[in-house]
Amino acid sequence: MMDNIYDTLAKEVDKVSDERDEKKEVKSETEFQEEKINDESASSADKPASTMADFLNQTKLSFPKEGDVIEGKVLEIGSNAVYLDLGVFGTGIVLGKEIKDGLGTTDKLKIGDMVSATVTDIEDENGFIELSVREASIEKAWLDLEEKQAGEAIFNVKILDANKGGLIVEVNGITGFLPVSQLSNEHYPRVEEGEKSKILEKLRSYIGTEMSAKIIDTDRENEKLIVSEKAAYSAEEKKAISELKTGDEIEGEVSGVVDFGAFVKFFPPSKNDSTREEDRLEGLVHISELAWQLIDNPRDIIKTGDRVKAKIIGIDNTRVSLSIKALLKDPWAAAEEKYQAGKTYDGQVRKINHFGAFVYLDDDIHGLAHVSELLEAHPGKNIEEIIQTGNTYKWKILSIEPKEHRMGLVLVK
Repeated sequence: MMDNIYDTLAKEVDKVSDERDEKKEVKSETEFQEEKINDESASSADKPASTMADFLNQTKLSFPKEGDVIEGKVLEIGSNAVYLDLGVFGTGIVLGKEIKDGLGTTDKLKIGDMVSATVTDIEDENGFIELSVREASIEKAWLDLEEKQAGEAIFNVKILDANKGGLIVEVNGITGFLPVSQLSNEHYPRVEEGEKSKILEKLRSYIGTEMSAKIIDTDRENEKLIVSEKAAYSAEEKKAISELKTGDEIEGEVSGVVDFGAFVKFFPPSKNDSTREEDRLEGLVHISELAWQLIDNPRDIIKTGDRVKAKIIGIDNTRVSLSIKALLKDPWAAAEEKYQAGKTYDGQVRKINHFGAFVYLDDDIHGLAHVSELLEAHPGKNIEEIIQTGNTYKWKILSIEPKEHRMGLVLVK
């Protein structure tokens, strides 16, 4: 192989000597360099070895080694091999699976096309430099991804597969991951009861589609790529959210109910007349903001598709916190008119936990009977032996604090 390279170099030097005296008006870059070499060596003996040494020194030629990325011109396209002209280094060959993986299809390749490839073998059994187009293609793909991340570019990703954690995507032929938490409001899988099987079913429905995304993490060495659909919309969302302020009232549609609350979609003021789904913003009504009474399961009082009014109680970046109960009359405002400390009232036990029992004197006003009070009055028993959920008992009010929505109760024997 090295002999072939030196034969090629020798021919180049002979060409320099033959053309030195012709002094053509139009010269290629190589011819210009050759004339320069010959002019500088004119005072020396015109020996081929000396001329070749000068040629090598002036051009600072370095031989390719395994792992180097070089460029070549397509010489010939076969069914199992593509041959590339690598100039003074000879001929390169791209074999078999590399053609499909790196070049996609030879139908798009033409004689004379320039192709970048990685050297995998400096000389195969037939004297060719063996090349990998796939490795060079992957290198180029990762470089593009890193540039996209640095420039915060927004682009489309293809959804290949799904698992319980998110979506498997493809960008530039590189496989990446789009976590569930990084999906936009439009695609976030909110299903009733939060069943994992239904969430996965929803995620799988996106397979074969495309989504806009931004790169949030690249790690070429470990071949890790993380993208975010939510980040792609954040700039647009921030602009729309900038129209809102704490205290504003909105009207929207419940887009999902989960264990910790309900999501509500609504239009910002500038988009009130819009019908486009992508123009809607989404806020969360926490379970504690759904109603004034205690709620164990949000689905007991609200469902997907309900039209609701709510008040904006917080804005954090693109997160909007809403309250439905803030627009309802606070039943505790008149609590002291209905109930007084020291008096006894009927109350239903609706929940028991390690703190004690939550007792409702009516549908809105509740108090806490602390476990220590119950066990002190009934030594040797546990709380479930003293009272049961759903039953009504006589309770004495120990304290009442309407502003804090607190009431202390003790069971009357």
